[in-house]
Amino acid sequence: MPPLEDPAGEHDTVRRLRDLAHQGELSSTFRSAGREEHDDLLRALYSITWPVVFNRITRPVELRRGHPRCAKGVEALIPECADRFHDDVAAVLAATVRRATDPITDLEGWIAVTSTYATVDAHRKRRGEVGALQRPRLSLWLRGRLGDDPWLTTLAVHVLEWVGVPTTAGTGLWPLSSWAQRRAEVTSDWAGSTREVVAAEVEVVLAAMRTRPTWYADHVEGPLGHKRAPTMPHPDADAVFPPLALVEPSEGAESLLTDAAVVAMRAIEVRLRRGEEPRAAVLDVVRHLFCGDDGVVPAAGHDTGSTEEWLAGQLLDDAGVERIVAAVLRVVLDADEGTERTG
Repeated sequence: MPPLEDPAGEHDTVRRLRDLAHQGELSSTFRSAGREEHDDLLRALYSITWPVVFNRITRPVELRRGHPRCAKGVEALIPECADRFHDDVAAVLAATVRRATDPITDLEGWIAVTSTYATVDAHRKRRGEVGALQRPRLSLWLRGRLGDDPWLTTLAVHVLEWVGVPTTAGTGLWPLSSWAQRRAEVTSDWAGSTREVVAAEVEVVLAAMRTRPTWYADHVEGPLGHKRAPTMPHPDADAVFPPLALVEPSEGAESLLTDAAVVAMRAIEVRLRRGEEPRAAVLDVVRHLFCGDDGVVPAAGHDTGSTEEWLAGQLLDDAGVERIVAAVLRVVLDADEGTERTG
């Protein structure tokens, strides 16, 4: 809901608020005021603060997110964007009450400056509370898993940002429409940047992230579990559903290897499109993902040690190397041909 219009008589309170700010007594007055006076001053401060926050913080952010309708005004904000706006206003109010200890001649200007750090600080704090990365950025290992592909690496950052947002995208988990628009901007592929394509690419990104299970659980799966689910009436609301069965450890390891295979194929495709020599591209990706201390196979545990040993042995033998390269390229090229036939 948009903020209410100032009630009658609040004009005098706003004037008093400005006088207190000018005298450097705004913060101290809030601390010493009784409940009624405190609430009156807070309402006055709110009436000054929310337009500043919307124009300085909310509108630019909504335009960058591809939400031109939300950027039109507070009354046009969709629910999840409205939640962010009100969180930002609350953060700026708290910072103003706490920090307005010196004389302030231009209260709106002071609030505008304060709003930048206050909203960023509150945003990071909220993300940290649910386990999301406070400053989402791409680690070298994840960039390598994604073949340093410009769009997939951009999408990975979007995913890391989104998991720390408390709401979902309407009835879905991911804001696929906004990301499809962003994909078109990054790749210049306007015709191919659809929700369906982006949904498939999100799965590729998640598969890459799952190659480090502990990191994924802490910074992706955990924060996702804190999201507020969309309210959807269920036709059988009183039904009792059985709990999901946990997979056997061996099944989890197999799933991890499958995810790694998806990432490997995508990374090799990217390198081949760049014109890299096929044999070198395949061997580099296979060694990086499946062998060594930083590989996926040791992290999978259980029965995958034999896979690691088999790969290491094959890579020491010229004939084994050729068999691996030929098999991988056959899978990658078959997948490309299938895409072309169905595209």
